[in-house]
Amino acid sequence: MNEWISHLNEYCDVLENEPLALHTTYKVGGKARYFVYPKNEIALMRLLKDAKENQIETKIIGKGSNLLVSDDDYEGMVICLDRYFNEVVFEKNKVSAYAGQSIIYLSHEAMKRGLSGLEFASGIPGTVGGACFMNAGAYKSAMKDVVEAVWVLKEGNCVWMSVEECEFSYRSSIFKKHPDWVILAVRFHLTPKDPLEIKELMDSRRERRMASQPLDKPSAGSVFKNPEEMPAWKYIEESGLRGKSINGAKVSEKHANFIVNEKEAKAQDIYDLIELIQKSVYEKFNVFLKAEVECFNWKRRS
Repeated sequence: MNEWISHLNEYCDVLENEPLALHTTYKVGGKARYFVYPKNEIALMRLLKDAKENQIETKIIGKGSNLLVSDDDYEGMVICLDRYFNEVVFEKNKVSAYAGQSIIYLSHEAMKRGLSGLEFASGIPGTVGGACFMNAGAYKSAMKDVVEAVWVLKEGNCVWMSVEECEFSYRSSIFKKHPDWVILAVRFHLTPKDPLEIKELMDSRRERRMASQPLDKPSAGSVFKNPEEMPAWKYIEESGLRGKSINGAKVSEKHANFIVNEKEAKAQDIYDLIELIQKSVYEKFNVFLKAEVECFNWKRRS
């Protein structure tokens, strides 16, 4: 095993016993036995093959902006794509971006070139791959509206999948059903527009976010999906939970669908607060709030 790990350094950057709190926007999480940055697609394919042969569990992440990682150490391998998988190619009204590229960066580069469609993503602190995985969205727009095709590694082969094949739905996609598939890149179709108009819209939305969201504290953005009848934040507020805290985790007083790491919270504090909100809202409204944030490395509690 140690010999294999030493070979990884030939085609990957490898960290051992790496605190996952350094790689999530919640700033929580135990250590990963291996934390690896593959340098290209070939390296990633070899890494996954070798990990499977050595029976090492793997988890692929980007910027950790939608993850709640448990306080327990993870004995497997976390593979991170945001260091090397970040090339972007513009061609007329199309843009292809590798999965590890920041979706915020991409939206700004599109704006500079007078290409509209990614304005909704200018405040989403994740990667292109992560945004595609969960069909991220805002302001009544989502990835499904601008994605043309996705370059995917599945069953050892790299293939283009059309937007129809991706089965996008509200905060979901086919990739959630197939965690062994890896999003490598995404091709977008955008619309020509005056760069100044795009910039003004993005600036106004940034001001709106700053006024209404707790961007100064660690969080994972909106915690719960919005039910059809009423926004999640309203259910939480009307359940009397705005400002509710468990140790260092707190329901934001600025936006009730945000749970913030107020005072060096543990992942367990955030998890317990999520469960408390779900229980309270269900008891009051008979509505179960589904979590939008992904929980990782959690063991079932008896």
